[in-house]
Amino acid sequence: MVPVIAVTGASGRVGGRVARRLSGADAATRLIGRDPTRLPELPGATVARPASYGDGEAMRRALDGAQTLFLVSAHEAPDRVKAHCTAVDAAVAAGVERIVYVSFVGAAPDATFTFARDHWHTEQYIRSCGVRHTFLRDDFYLAAFPAMTGTDGVLRGPGGQGRVAAVAHDDIADAAAAVLLDGTRTHDRVVYDLTGPDAFTLAEAAKTLSEVTGRTVRYHLESRDEAYASRAGYGAEEWEVTGWVSSYEAIARGEMAAVSDAVPRLTGHPAQGLRDYLVTHPGSWRHLLPGTA
Repeated sequence: MVPVIAVTGASGRVGGRVARRLSGADAATRLIGRDPTRLPELPGATVARPASYGDGEAMRRALDGAQTLFLVSAHEAPDRVKAHCTAVDAAVAAGVERIVYVSFVGAAPDATFTFARDHWHTEQYIRSCGVRHTFLRDDFYLAAFPAMTGTDGVLRGPGGQGRVAAVAHDDIADAAAAVLLDGTRTHDRVVYDLTGPDAFTLAEAAKTLSEVTGRTVRYHLESRDEAYASRAGYGAEEWEVTGWVSSYEAIARGEMAAVSDAVPRLTGHPAQGLRDYLVTHPGSWRHLLPGTA
């Protein structure tokens, strides 16, 4: 029997890329999501009945017969860890032998970036279940920098002079596919930090954005109070705003600065840097051009 790899989040930017790579490698995949109509139609892939992480029975049915689970972390929420644990319990009950979990660099119970704490608790739970596992700790996404830049051309936040080794979604997907398709136990109980080729400050990110887009982009260093105030109008709950602000503070404290060679080691190609990402993804910064706001 061909081993089945279950892929969650296949309608998203990480899971979707991974699903396509597995399909291209002729792997047997099962795509899992809350809304199956949003999942891609891919050769060699089947679509499970609707299942969300928090619905243990639906997840167990969706995972029945799968050997490996690629678990993309759920969207940030106050109960995210509980939902992750329910999904892990369902995987164990369904007989899944291995979990490859998408985590975050610096995952720790006292991480400055509050959402990274969720990842640490999830990792600990997976470890406690005795299932084979691999953790892919992604750094900040390269796509975030043009997205975080306002139409006024300002990248603002309390990031200080800290550096961030941001990574491309494509590199994460390539690394994940390499791990998932390896039938050996090479990656068991291994934690990979997935980063870009270098670490840069937010001021340097603004300079690169300016050079590539032709639009003057500047970095405005906010205080913590300014950061909360400038995001107050989004209508987000306090825990979410805290996550946004603390991500910058984690950069300021150097918690996302370490550069890893995991991407080239796993994929056989160099990791993509910010300039290359912006050049190859002009749609990510088109909102910065005059007349497109």
